[in-house]
Amino acid sequence: MSDAFRLLHSADLHLGRRFGTMPEAIRGRLIEARHQIVQCLADTARAQGAADILLAGDTFDTQTPSAPVWRQALAVMAADPALRWWILPGNHDSLQAETLWSAFIAQAPENVTVITKPEPVSLRADVTLLPSPLQRRRPSNDPTAWMDSATTAPGIIRLGLAHGSVTDFSADGSADDGVIAPERAQKAGLAYLALGDWHGHLKVGSRTAYSGTPEADGFTHSGRGGCLIVTQQAGMEPQVDRVETGLFHWSEVELPLLPGQDPATALNALIPDTPADRRDHLLRIRATGRTQLLQHQALTSAAEDITPDFAYFHLEASALQTEVEAEDLELLDHGGALRIAAEALSAQANDAALPEGERRIATGALNRLYGYLRDGS
Repeated sequence: MSDAFRLLHSADLHLGRRFGTMPEAIRGRLIEARHQIVQCLADTARAQGAADILLAGDTFDTQTPSAPVWRQALAVMAADPALRWWILPGNHDSLQAETLWSAFIAQAPENVTVITKPEPVSLRADVTLLPSPLQRRRPSNDPTAWMDSATTAPGIIRLGLAHGSVTDFSADGSADDGVIAPERAQKAGLAYLALGDWHGHLKVGSRTAYSGTPEADGFTHSGRGGCLIVTQQAGMEPQVDRVETGLFHWSEVELPLLPGQDPATALNALIPDTPADRRDHLLRIRATGRTQLLQHQALTSAAEDITPDFAYFHLEASALQTEVEAEDLELLDHGGALRIAAEALSAQANDAALPEGERRIATGALNRLYGYLRDGS
């Protein structure tokens, strides 16, 4: 019986991403963390005893990454000849990016291979890779379909490598945009199908998985990024172990509130205990339910107090309904213009005949006015 074959499966590095929607204060750190992830994958492969690193598409964020982005990534890959990198063009960096890939291939050493054709590649005498590089950003059919008829010698371990979705996410479900058959591993006799495109780790049956991005890049998938270490023995199910590789922890948490509840206490219960755990944490809190005007101000103050501890912190309170009591308005100046404005906003916020969006706008304006007057008092 041959030795087990071990590989590192990763995807969606999106090198060169600029994070243009994030505040400037954190943007540089996010870009640098993504730049460092290639070295992290190399270190992880060595530590896990995996000589082959499979990148299942979207290594680069665009078809035209800057020269420093791709050349510095290539330099890290080339630094250890004992590691072999197998790079599959995805939808962000498809083979239509001729300028990128021709330059990359021209400078790539023997241990770095850009896969340009859907044809078998021998990784070891008893292991063959069946890759499906994307020729263009939006394929018109399942790019893995060819694997069913690909021939290999008896006893060969067949591995698949592809980039795309196993579910049609189009609005009407009618788009034929290259959806990958979720049962492809079984149909093509694959021991394991390594997929890219979904940025979170997702298992699709016992022999198919998305690795997720090695450095998390959004709130859709909570936690830190990671990669998969796949150990394959002939005739056996693959052993798939996730290894955390990312620096930044992303999370979005709901904060449901009730009138009379202390919002600061509820908020603090959702965040890491110590500031040291917050520096590399990007946290978005979505406040929902109902609260009173004074408590809403307490929530805002608590959020402002902890914000500097985090890499990024945002309190989203647009869905939080604020109850305005008569005594709340009594705290404002009697009979002045600001009091009149506050009463008008309070009436709009509590007018059930108005659309919810308008009531939320009125509530938000009242909260800002109330906070301004309290801070200035």
